[in-house]
Amino acid sequence: MVVPGSQHIEDKMYHPPEGLQKDAHVPDFNCYLELYKKSIEEPDVFWKEVASDFYWKKPPTGHILQYNFDVTKGNIYVKCMEGAKTNMCYNVLDRNVNDKNLGERVAFYWEGNSPDHHEAITYGQLLGQVCRCSNLLKQMGVRKGDRVAIYLPMIPELVYTMLACARIGAVHSIVFAGFSAESLCERIMDSQCSILVTADGVYRGEKLINLKQIADEALEKCREKASATVTKCLVVKHHALRTQNGDISNKLQTPWDAACDVCWDEVMGQVSEQCEPEWLDAEDPLFILYTSGSTGKPKGVLHTVAGYLLYTSLTFKYVFDHQPDDVYWCTADIGWITGHSYITYGPLANGATSILFEGIPVHPHVGRFWEVIEKYRVTKFYTAPTAIRLLMKYGLDPVQKYDLSSLRILGTVGEPINPEAWHWYHEVIGQKRCPVVDTFWQTETGGHVLTPLPAATPLKPGSATFPFFGVEPTILNEHGEELEGEAEGYLVFRRPWPGIMRTVYGNQERFENTYFKKFPGFYVTGDGCRRDKDGYYWIAGRIDDMINVSGHLLSTAEVESSLTDHGAVAEAAVVSRPHTVKGECLYCFVTLKDCREFNRTLVDELKRQVREKIGPIATPDFIQNAPGLPKTRSGKIMRRVLRQIARNEKDLGDLSTLADPKVVEVLFSQRCETAA
Repeated sequence: MVVPGSQHIEDKMYHPPEGLQKDAHVPDFNCYLELYKKSIEEPDVFWKEVASDFYWKKPPTGHILQYNFDVTKGNIYVKCMEGAKTNMCYNVLDRNVNDKNLGERVAFYWEGNSPDHHEAITYGQLLGQVCRCSNLLKQMGVRKGDRVAIYLPMIPELVYTMLACARIGAVHSIVFAGFSAESLCERIMDSQCSILVTADGVYRGEKLINLKQIADEALEKCREKASATVTKCLVVKHHALRTQNGDISNKLQTPWDAACDVCWDEVMGQVSEQCEPEWLDAEDPLFILYTSGSTGKPKGVLHTVAGYLLYTSLTFKYVFDHQPDDVYWCTADIGWITGHSYITYGPLANGATSILFEGIPVHPHVGRFWEVIEKYRVTKFYTAPTAIRLLMKYGLDPVQKYDLSSLRILGTVGEPINPEAWHWYHEVIGQKRCPVVDTFWQTETGGHVLTPLPAATPLKPGSATFPFFGVEPTILNEHGEELEGEAEGYLVFRRPWPGIMRTVYGNQERFENTYFKKFPGFYVTGDGCRRDKDGYYWIAGRIDDMINVSGHLLSTAEVESSLTDHGAVAEAAVVSRPHTVKGECLYCFVTLKDCREFNRTLVDELKRQVREKIGPIATPDFIQNAPGLPKTRSGKIMRRVLRQIARNEKDLGDLSTLADPKVVEVLFSQRCETAA
């Protein structure tokens, strides 16, 4: 690792503001290096110190971390704090209320789809509601180890339910409330859930969604495909629906099956606010979370109690430099791993005050994000590059109406951020005084693995910078050989950290084949990566988004960044297409900014720009106009679909995760004629 500020400076660096360093947990880069060295050379000592902040009914009996990453030496496994007993819910709630006297501190400011709907929930109130929900689930027959499916919008009841599962030792499987009945059915069946918790409906912007009807369709599909495992459906009445546009119960026409359905509102008041936690083994499962399914059948990623507690709490504390007076806001949905780790478990483990946001960035106006930041005096703001690029299109006017002076740290998650968006975020939203922590991690990693620390790491726009504590990355070539110094290839990790996934639920073979078989001895992320002269890591996108043109490995993310640097382009996506001479060539989809025309002149300009920024080898063969791109409901571009469009393959498989399937028809109709 090269210390920033040495003789090699590849790009302009943005150094941490001095005011932030004064009280920071990791105040400078030398401190980071010392802690990192300790985490790698003395992992037991390092993680024992982290564990000392939490309550253990029984301490561990052996090494903090035990593992095998080499498939040639036997089954892959990771164990953390083996022999210990604890409870996640106790550590994030009871410990804060009873031991730290934080019962009156606000845990969540809930902000609804409409700005008129909001609620403050203290740690004491949260504990009471979670205990009620725990007793209710037990009353419905849920026991330790049972799986509970949760299909709820971003309302407080979602947090109550997941923490109640953690309290009684049930395993929650949260399904994003924008997924289809088929997707919900598939996840319920795979994890054999015994209870489904849902809501009658939700507004997403102006659109009313009948969640209960979708849930019922999913359960019917489960019954058609196999013997149904769900015995009860617990239904929350979304109270905001009864005030946003008057009482819309008749409009929803919520289906009801008295033999199966239980009304949350009617039964929650009948159970006690006291519930003893179930003391769990450190490696007992905490939750299952399914990947989006864009690469085939969804994988049920399994995380366990103790390791996930240690890792999410520490990454939250250090990456966001959490301070007691912070108001923190992560705009993700809890249906994704970002919401699990950095809305619920990580912040609560640190006694943080967070925003729980149900809305969307542009409803009821395009300044909604900035309005919420001003309203709650948000200090730490964590969002996706997709949202940043969306809001960039509306210019400065919506931002300048609001006071964003409370902000201290900005963060990005979900994909590498292109430099243009990074600069806009840093300069316009952060007013050039807030570091941007560009975090790289996955559902599988449980928490940040490559990330800057805001007071310690000099930043390079677009780089995830350096590994977090306990994480040991390396870069391999196609033959599995480690590459030293400046290099580009496969990003892998040499050892586990406490928060890494333990298996694919019910399919250990798939777990080993997916993550460990290609390069024995390493966890394979599936991402390409570049390490520069200064030791900074740059995520190049999925390996299947790395394109081999005439023997040269090209990063689609790099080409996309070049295209979006052009003033006419709002968004770009690049995929590979077979080529008779080169092997593969670049096929680019570009979405233009308003009032810009797609024509031959623009295509030539874009090709020239890519050639100039990257080199002649990266010149695209095809550039297609794309009024919209196929995205999942979480905003991720489905590149599998784009590859099939580029190749004119009409059999697209499962498109249930697409937010707008009509986009695909439009793209097929506008394919480049020469690509036929």
